[in-house]
Amino acid sequence: MKIGTWNVNGIRARVSEVLDWVTREAPDVLCLQEIKASRDNVPQPLRDLPGYFCYWHGHKGYSGVGLLLRQATFPHRPAFNHPDFDHETRIVTARLGELLLASIYVPNGGKDFPAKMKFLEGVERFAAQAAAAGLRPVLCGDLNVALEERDVHPSLRKADQIGTTPHERELLGKIIGHGLVDLQRKFAPDDDRLFSWWAPWRNMKQKNVGWRIDYVLAHSALPAVSCSVQREFGTSDHGPLLAVLDVAPPQYEPAPEAQGDEPPPEPEAPPSPGQLPLL
Repeated sequence: MKIGTWNVNGIRARVSEVLDWVTREAPDVLCLQEIKASRDNVPQPLRDLPGYFCYWHGHKGYSGVGLLLRQATFPHRPAFNHPDFDHETRIVTARLGELLLASIYVPNGGKDFPAKMKFLEGVERFAAQAAAAGLRPVLCGDLNVALEERDVHPSLRKADQIGTTPHERELLGKIIGHGLVDLQRKFAPDDDRLFSWWAPWRNMKQKNVGWRIDYVLAHSALPAVSCSVQREFGTSDHGPLLAVLDVAPPQYEPAPEAQGDEPPPEPEAPPSPGQLPLL
């Protein structure tokens, strides 16, 4: 089972790239973040992508996530849901038997740090509840926290920088501690240049001077084959991650009735940076 996650930094600007990536990789699960579009604003080639169940959860011009499931792997449309801590359209989940998938976009925190911490606390409760229920989660997305000091390039490290504070790292560690495995780090335990976001200036991406803030966190009982970031692909300031799990397609009940693609939108929120600032 191939699982891809990518902060596209605007789905309308990245339509052809997402289509190219889907064609090349044929992911069974595709998690997208910072789509900056409601469903009606997602360009038609992606809105109802052939061969996929597509769920778009976002605002025009701000935040937003998508979760796409390949119908050849998941033949029935599942129920898509949002935990109660969701705000600014930042998380969508799908449960397929014991498998629980989530596309997550944690707030940057630069304009409202308490809101970021509240959201991370919500993700931690969500992971704890999934563990208590015997589920096998795969949490994917831009979590906007560099877990370790080495997850920020040495030239970019600063004391008490948002995204690297002890409390943020502690919460991300607690999330992982609920039976999850940081797959990218699992397959590159000694790589100190394992970044997934680069500032869009001074050739930071080409030089690989960045942060590691995008993750695939998979339940420890799900055998993993690989997980890597594709730094060279695309024009977003984030690179897509692709993980491969050695698991059979799950058995699950289809959604009891056809679902709308997204709930009524929340009130528009003022824009904030979609990535960590380099101050």
